Amino acid sequence: MQSPIGTPSDSVCIVQLTDSHLYADPSADLLGLDTAASLQAVIDLVRQEVADMDLVLATGDITQDGNERAYRRFIEAASALPAPCYWIPGNHDDAALMAQIGAQTGLSRDWVDAGNWRIVLLDSSIPGAVAGHLSAAQLEQLDRALEGAGERFVMVCLHHHPVPIGCDWMDPLGLLNAGDLLPRLKADARVKVVLWGHIHQELDQQLDGLRLLATPSTCVQFARHSSDFATDTQAPGYRTLALLPDGRIETRVSRLQAGLFLPDPGAVGY
Repeated sequence: MQSPIGTPSDSVCIVQLTDSHLYADPSADLLGLDTAASLQAVIDLVRQEVADMDLVLATGDITQDGNERAYRRFIEAASALPAPCYWIPGNHDDAALMAQIGAQTGLSRDWVDAGNWRIVLLDSSIPGAVAGHLSAAQLEQLDRALEGAGERFVMVCLHHHPVPIGCDWMDPLGLLNAGDLLPRLKADARVKVVLWGHIHQELDQQLDGLRLLATPSTCVQFARHSSDFATDTQAPGYRTLALLPDGRIETRVSRLQAGLFLPDPGAVGY
């Protein structure tokens, strides 16, 4: 593992980017929205709003087509942010290719130690499927991360939602074996927060002492509490998290100006 970021007395500032859905073809769009342009606009907003950051987390669906050129485009865009970036795959990604590129660039890690925190990065993707699952190897990775965390607090990151979010069409597409994950987390008082993407909307809930956080996409937004697939007119955005030395979390979502990036209003799926 790389050297820890900061000391146990430091607060840790994290920027989360998620669901950028980039293509190999830079002129391609998702549901009528230019995903490369919206990602760049979100990164420009981060640079305006966040003076100091310790790391960037990209929580899956980096690309829409799993193409190496799209991954390289994301790396180039994220390099404008003054902090190391780490990524995990989503259901639209090529997890094997991401691991290969990540090994070359340092973007792939099992976990990262920052301040008084351990940030665990799990791959919940299933090749060829939309829903997620944590393999035995990923659960063992989590167990190792918790075993070696010492007195650090823990944040667990994955792509798929491990709890229902109140969207009838999206709820079956979450983490299929959440029953293997959540009991592990609830049993360890050091685990304070679970962070994910996938749902293209903001969520902030509590579950038995766990903070549950999901973050808007840097491109298309999905409507909350919808029965069928539906997009939303809210703007793309990102999340900042301050992980404090005493285990508390301060977080906010920031969005682009309304109306700048809107999907096709007639879109029925992606």
